[in-house]
Amino acid sequence: MPRRGSTLELAVLGLLLESPLHGYELRKRLTLILGWGRLLSYGSVYPTLRKMQRAGLVAEEQAVVGRRQRIVYALTEAGTAHFGERVADGGPASWEDDAFTLRLALFSRTDTAVRLRILQGRRTRLEERLERLRAAQGMAGDTWVAEVWDHSIDSVERELSWLGGLITAEHSGTAPPHTRPPARAVPAVDHRQEATKPSAGGHQ
Repeated sequence: MPRRGSTLELAVLGLLLESPLHGYELRKRLTLILGWGRLLSYGSVYPTLRKMQRAGLVAEEQAVVGRRQRIVYALTEAGTAHFGERVADGGPASWEDDAFTLRLALFSRTDTAVRLRILQGRRTRLEERLERLRAAQGMAGDTWVAEVWDHSIDSVERELSWLGGLITAEHSGTAPPHTRPPARAVPAVDHRQEATKPSAGGHQ
C-alpha cells in the first residue's frame, strides 16, 4: 500500500515539472489532481516541500506573481531525474486506490508500456475486489447493508468497464475514449403551465 506522503511527493514533482509554483497555487492544484475530496492543509504541503528541499529535489526561487514578489518552488535537475524514475515504476503500489488516480493524471508523461502495466494491474486488483464483494454479498442480513454491497459492486463493475476501454485504446494506439457524446438535452418544463393544464379525464 503506497504511503500518502509518497503519493503527495510524486504529485508535487509532476506539477513542478510543468512550471515553478508558489505555495498557494501548488496546494490548489494538488487538491485537484489528487482528488481526495477535501482541501489539503498547508500542514501537509509545506513539510513535504521542506523534505524535498533537503533531498535536493526542489529549490526556492524569487519570482513576480501578479504584482507581488513571491517565493516559488521549482524542480532541480535531481528532482526532474527523480520524477522520471518514479513515473517509470508501474508496480503494484501504482494500482492501489490512493495512487492510481494520480498515476492516471500523469499518463501524458508515462511510457506506453508502463501505462498498460498500471491499467492491467488496476484491472486485476478490481477483479479480485469484485470477487470478494460478490462472495460477501449474500452474507448481508440487513436491507441497507445489502444496498451498500450492491452499490460497491456496481461501482467496481463500472470502473472495470471503463478500464477495459482505456486498455483497448492503449493497445490500438488511439486516444482514450474520454470524449463521450453529450447527453441529450431534456426540455425544461414550465411547471406553472403544467399546473394550469386539466388532468386526464378532467373537465375542459
